Amino acid sequence: MTTTVPPGIPELRESLVDVDGKKIFVAETGDGPPVLMLHGGGPGASGVSNYSRNIAALAERYRVIVPDLPGYGRSTKGVDPDDPFGYLADNIRGLLDALGIDRAHLVGNSYGGACALRLALDTPQRVDRMVLMGPGGIGTTRGLPTPGLQSLLSYYGGDGPSRAKLEKFIREYLVFNAAQIPDSVIDERYQASIDPEVIADPPLRRPSGPNAPRTLWRMDFTRDKRLSRLPVPTLVLWGAQDKVNRPSGGPALAGRMPDCDLYLVANTGHWVQFERPELFNRLCADFLGGLR
Repeated sequence: MTTTVPPGIPELRESLVDVDGKKIFVAETGDGPPVLMLHGGGPGASGVSNYSRNIAALAERYRVIVPDLPGYGRSTKGVDPDDPFGYLADNIRGLLDALGIDRAHLVGNSYGGACALRLALDTPQRVDRMVLMGPGGIGTTRGLPTPGLQSLLSYYGGDGPSRAKLEKFIREYLVFNAAQIPDSVIDERYQASIDPEVIADPPLRRPSGPNAPRTLWRMDFTRDKRLSRLPVPTLVLWGAQDKVNRPSGGPALAGRMPDCDLYLVANTGHWVQFERPELFNRLCADFLGGLR
């Protein structure tokens, strides 16, 4: 197997790991304490592409493990729509088991942030420290979804996926400065988004059916009483101009978690690690190393 490795990233060790009969694709590099980097849920997302500007910097101090979440990239397609974050967390915990890792740092962006938070709530003994960037499931979009979330959830609806729809989502809603996004990023993600298996079973879509209200309730971690007792030291980074998940989610988490630092990033959208890589890499590496 090969992966298109962005410039500056060391050689990646690749594998397909069996987790309860499903395959999770993993790329890793570096040595040191394990850091699991969980990507966002936008159309065509994958681990290495999501963290292309961060892997090399973190690999200088850590063993960086970058999976494709279930439903994405080269991992087995399909996600439980009734409890997507629980399903993701169970699979990522199974991945840690398969890799022989008892405890790891978690870094999660958006959808991956929700996965990390659910994993930490369910099994805090498996998580050392956690960095969340604009995580989903905080409840700020429950009543009135943001334009960015509307665009994301409707990608596979209507007349189906298209490059124009994906470009609109990325340039108008995902980032603050559209000029930062090269056409190659959109081209690569569009091709991944039209995988027939993904089209047949999109991993992230608008909730529907009789279980939809229950599903939405599960997605609001601020209603989970365990949050106020979570012992995992956490750094929350949120773009001040996030149009996908509202920045008010940052104070909502910091106000409920007992050991949570919050950093609001000016002139930045939903993709903090891509838009502000130097800042992100420094804050993330230091925080995971115990520097506050």
